[in-house]
Amino acid sequence: MGVRLASDFCLVPEVVARMNPDDYCPETPSLAAPKSKPHSPPIYLASVWEMESPAEADQILGGTQPGYVYQRDGHPNADMLAEKLRLIHACEQVAITSSGMSAISAPLLAHVGAGDHVVVGSRVYGKTLVLLQQEMSRLAIDVTVVDTSDLAATASALTPKTKMLVCETLANPRLQVADIRQLANLAHERGALLLVDNTFASPLVCQPMLLGADLVMESLTKMLSGHSDVILGMIGGTRAAMARVVKVMSAWGMSSSPFDCWLSLRGLATAHLRIERACENALAVAQFLAAHPAVDLVDYPGLVSHPDHRLSLAQFREGRFGSMVALRLRGGRAAADALIACDSGIPFCPSLGELNTTLSHPETTSHRGMSIEAREALGITGGTIRLSVGTESKETILARLEQGLAAAS
Repeated sequence: MGVRLASDFCLVPEVVARMNPDDYCPETPSLAAPKSKPHSPPIYLASVWEMESPAEADQILGGTQPGYVYQRDGHPNADMLAEKLRLIHACEQVAITSSGMSAISAPLLAHVGAGDHVVVGSRVYGKTLVLLQQEMSRLAIDVTVVDTSDLAATASALTPKTKMLVCETLANPRLQVADIRQLANLAHERGALLLVDNTFASPLVCQPMLLGADLVMESLTKMLSGHSDVILGMIGGTRAAMARVVKVMSAWGMSSSPFDCWLSLRGLATAHLRIERACENALAVAQFLAAHPAVDLVDYPGLVSHPDHRLSLAQFREGRFGSMVALRLRGGRAAADALIACDSGIPFCPSLGELNTTLSHPETTSHRGMSIEAREALGITGGTIRLSVGTESKETILARLEQGLAAAS
């Protein structure tokens, strides 16, 4: 009962009669639609879809009829993931990209052209600065880097030619909190768009669209997928801001993989549980580190001592301040090397948002392309460690940190 026979899968009957055995191989069998449906979403690996007529293809590609033609322009796994993220982010439209970097590149390419101006926060991800300062300059785009925590300096940096202001909800790695509502007001006064990289927070901690942002991006590789097995990005926003973004994604080949989308959708199903646990753990870790003699400085917005604590209370979901913690060791680079080498059970893993707690060393990874002076201006030294706090028990994480800090002392 319930087992489908081979005869249930058929080729076109009138064609089958004329086939020799070799001809069966390239044919695509069809299956009558069952009344039941899979409880988990299938993976649609097809690169191209069959249509009934050129008119149908024209309507699908023109957006007047639902459907799919070519995987680069869309596929069901991307759409299922995008719809869930649209709801979680409170966006009008969301698109899935091949990586976090393509998610930030697509809106820039869609809205900024030769002779235009972009203002970007000085504390954003290192590769974002490389993209804007080195690659976008090749397209005759003018870029100004400013500390977006300084609203007066940000206002002064904006000009009539500014098309976009780019910031991060939580800065990498020192975790300064962006005043998204005020930055949105500044951008809109000049006719510019505000693009927020929300990767360090996730929409389960902060929803930038509800604070006035026009566009929000995430590296889905991190917290939302959460299993270290996906490279994927997301860009969302208002329909007006997203209108050209989807076209740019297709033209520049920024499309997503169906399998990666399926994996990300699976990870997203438990993201609320993982992130809640990681945020609780991160607060305990920050409090522990703040009292440890081997630690010179702790950055975590959940600490009352953090300069942006009150702002985070206003912008973040109650009781959640993110799962990232930054610290500076008193012993500098030598102490950092000792902590990393001691095999405490916290791996040196230059990414973030995994199930387990990991650490990174910004000086030699995310910000290695910057000059010493530029890193020092951001407060990044050889003793700076960035922790991505995971879902283990608090006791296990703190014991491992104690072991590492003992080696660093």
